[in-house]
Amino acid sequence: MFSRVIAGVKRAFGLQRPGRDLSVFPDDVFIVSYPKSGNTWTRFLIANLVYPGERASFANINRLIPDPEALSKRTLSRLPRPRYIKSHQYFDPRYRKIIYVVRDPRDVAISQYHFHRKRKLLHDGDPVQNFVTRFVRGDTSPYASWGENVASWLVTRSGSGNFLLLRYEDLLVNPKPQLAKAALFLGIDPDEQQIEDIIRRSSADEMRKMEQTQARLWSSTRDTRQDVPFVREAKSGGWKEQLPEASVAEIEAAWAPLMLRLGYHLTGSSRPANDSSELEKLMTGTRL
Repeated sequence: MFSRVIAGVKRAFGLQRPGRDLSVFPDDVFIVSYPKSGNTWTRFLIANLVYPGERASFANINRLIPDPEALSKRTLSRLPRPRYIKSHQYFDPRYRKIIYVVRDPRDVAISQYHFHRKRKLLHDGDPVQNFVTRFVRGDTSPYASWGENVASWLVTRSGSGNFLLLRYEDLLVNPKPQLAKAALFLGIDPDEQQIEDIIRRSSADEMRKMEQTQARLWSSTRDTRQDVPFVREAKSGGWKEQLPEASVAEIEAAWAPLMLRLGYHLTGSSRPANDSSELEKLMTGTRL
């Protein structure tokens, strides 16, 4: 009873964290991804792109690129517009302009496993294969499964001029053209030196340094284990060493067509990763 009263008071004064119930404005821009797909890194890149006079950090990232899961409805409503908003939500028709970041689900599973350790939702030594089974079912996240989340956006928005798909792996290998693509999408025209500076300021090494001194200042790491880093290896393909074969097969069996469509090679198939015209259409926004 008392908790309901508290919740009612928070709603009356706009103090609740809205999450999916966020009030969306027509000029909002969303940075969307499934959890542990590179959203935080992308937030830093976009924050340093949009606000060149204020270096993004864990101390200010929720203000520069706000998180509706961390900030109150009242705070979010008072932010300057246009707002650039972080989201892990599956398809929401109110989101009009979207940068969607996708990552190989086998690496997402590993990254999410370690983040659950950091959040004290798993014990050290808990079998990763048990976690993967839950991950495939969509039981490790409130944002559906990886496949459901990704497909909900690709099916509804690929081909739209207001939807930009970025692959985490492409950002890792060659960030300059990917960031330039995001800048063009947002109507920002940085020169080459500015892009290089943004990438340097948002690098994994720089973010690790900031985490060491600012982890207690950020909502996502404040009440978590400090001996488990948030910014880990920042690489692709770690699943090859860290996932059991059975777990790899379980993920591939669940989402093989979607993975191939996004260019992710399947170990259980001789078919190569789809880097043909179909993937190019996805990345350039051409309707399939």
